[in-house]
Amino acid sequence: MDVDDDSAQVRFPPPFVYIGILLIGFVVGRFIGKPGIGLDPVTGGVVGVMIGLIGIAVILSAIGLFKRIGNNLEPWKPATGIVRDGVYRVTRNPMYLGMALIFAGVALFFDSLAALMLLPVVIIIIQTTVIAREEKYLEAKFGEDYLSYKNEVRRWI
Repeated sequence: MDVDDDSAQVRFPPPFVYIGILLIGFVVGRFIGKPGIGLDPVTGGVVGVMIGLIGIAVILSAIGLFKRIGNNLEPWKPATGIVRDGVYRVTRNPMYLGMALIFAGVALFFDSLAALMLLPVVIIIIQTTVIAREEKYLEAKFGEDYLSYKNEVRRWI
């Protein structure tokens, strides 16, 4: 992966963090006797699918808005602008929020308490290794315009 100098300097695809820790949660769950969340299988499955689909919708909406202004999806490439429309009026990080929802939905669908309990770990990793870099980069690149947006819209929800 070629990291552009004009970027947030993120050196790995953030979805890999979500996927990797979700898989770790499933493995840990197997080793500790696969404790469940406590929902009956049908309820867990339906709720998991619904939350996952909401996550997918949030991500697809965010991607569409990024593409509309010509912004790069990859955080190791330059940003071309700040998106303020659609889901970006509710959260500054809809793609990461969407991935967190998918993570939670998959954990519920597979009734994995261990995986679900690792979601805060994923959020902390993304917050400290990706979002913090992106915010610093966007502040430097877009200045007052980004600071204004940052003051108006919450980081997650």
